[in-house]
Parts: sequence; structure tokens; C-alpha cells
Amino acid sequence: MDNRYKKRFEQLNIQNRKAVIPYSMLGFPNSQQSYEIIRQMIKSGVSALELGFAFSDPVADGPIIQNASYKTIASNFSVVNAFDLIADVRKIDEDIPIGVLVYFNTVLSQGIDKFFKKAKECGVDGVLIADLPPENSMEVQPAALKHGIDLIFLLSPLTATNRIKTILAHAGGFLYLVSRLGVTGITERNAIDDLSLTSLVKTVQEQTTLPICAGFGISNPNDVQAMLNIGVDGIITGSRLIEIVQNDNREMLEQLDEFFNDMLAVCAGHRTLPLLK
Repeated sequence: MDNRYKKRFEQLNIQNRKAVIPYSMLGFPNSQQSYEIIRQMIKSGVSALELGFAFSDPVADGPIIQNASYKTIASNFSVVNAFDLIADVRKIDEDIPIGVLVYFNTVLSQGIDKFFKKAKECGVDGVLIADLPPENSMEVQPAALKHGIDLIFLLSPLTATNRIKTILAHAGGFLYLVSRLGVTGITERNAIDDLSLTSLVKTVQEQTTLPICAGFGISNPNDVQAMLNIGVDGIITGSRLIEIVQNDNREMLEQLDEFFNDMLAVCAGHRTLPLLK
């Protein structure tokens, strides 16, 4: 099968659309609801999926996703359960790219080759290991290549030039641009940040054709518009989704659909919003 990321971004480019990639914690708030939430994402028309494995020390995540991770672990939802859920999600849509976000200890605990083999069997296209420095990516590169899995890496305005070159030498799928320094869920913005991001995006685009998608603190259409203004190919949003999900009300799926419709409208160019001061 052709690379799903490559095919999807080519389709989006032809349609002059930008990608909307939601993050969901596998197994949160429980296995069945997690499946329903992800199915709603697909039904709403998102471009790709980013699915997280619960971890006991999720250092890259803010309090909202951390809390979801702790609750998932407390429910005894395991790595095996997570892979089974991904396999069920893949049956919903054979074409949507599926990426997973994990911490390196989760990969090591399963065995590197076994983890990537299982990921491929379940229909995973990309793996982002949040706490694995690109300089150490050779620890997983052979397994990723063997099983046809793209390695996805984080970029930020603090990423040094030599590190960018290392990342581009090993990256696949897309590049994950950290739009705010710190952890996920932080939404403060300022012009200096955006100038740094614009410069970084331009620099990276001169060196690769890989799409660049921005995450961290993308929680509303204005955040989306700000990221599109700096030239990215898509956005990743997670903490706001967890907030909606953890309310656990009857309108949850409808609220998710409305949220995605707003985000997708901006990424399709149907809405151009003035940035909030």
C-alpha cells in the first residue's frame, strides 16, 4: 500500500486544504468511549489521527492530557489493549493516516522490533517517540524501516541547525512543529513566537518536502488561523478534545463534531478569522 501520509497530503494540496489532525488518548475515558470518540473524528472528516499511549510520566504533556493518562493507566488499559483498539479503528477507515505518540519506555518495555511489528500489523503509519532525541533515533530506525513505519519528530524554534539536519535525515510522514515552548495545552501567544516560527518554517521548507504540522496550544479556530499564517501544512489539536471528552455528557460527540467543523472550515479556507489580540 502507498504511504498513507504522502497520499493524504497530496490530496489536501490538490484541494488547497490544510490538515486537521486530532489527538486522542487511547482508552480514555474508557475503551468503548475511546473507540466512539475516534470514530466520530473520522466521521467528522479529519485528515489524520494522532493516538496516544498512556504513560506514567508524560513530560511533554500538560495537566489535561497528563490527567487523562493517569486515569487510563489506573483503569488497567494496557499497551496490548491500545494496539487492539488501533486495529479496530483501522477497520473504520483503510485510508486515513494513523500516527501514535508514545514515550520511549513504552517501546522498550515491549521490545523495539516487537513494538514496530505490532504497530504495522494494526495499521499504524507513523510513530512519534516524544522523549527520544533525534541523535538517538538509530536505536529505533532499523525497526521502523523494517516494518515500514514513518518516524515523526518534533521541531521547535530552539531546534539547532545541526539537529534539524539530523531530524530531516530520518523523518517521515510529517514534521511536528511545537508552536509553543513548554507542554501541551499552553495557549499563550505573542508576536515574537510567531516570528520565530515563521522563520523556522521557511528554513525547514527550503530543505525538505515533508509537510509541517503545528501542535501544542491549538485549541480554537483563531489558533488555527495563526498557524496557517506562518505557512504550516496542518494543525494538531489535543488538549481541547480531552476537555470535551472528560465532561462525559450526552452531547459529547456532537460537541466534538462542532469543534472539528470549525477547525476544518478554517483549514479549507472557508473561514478567515481576525486574530485575537
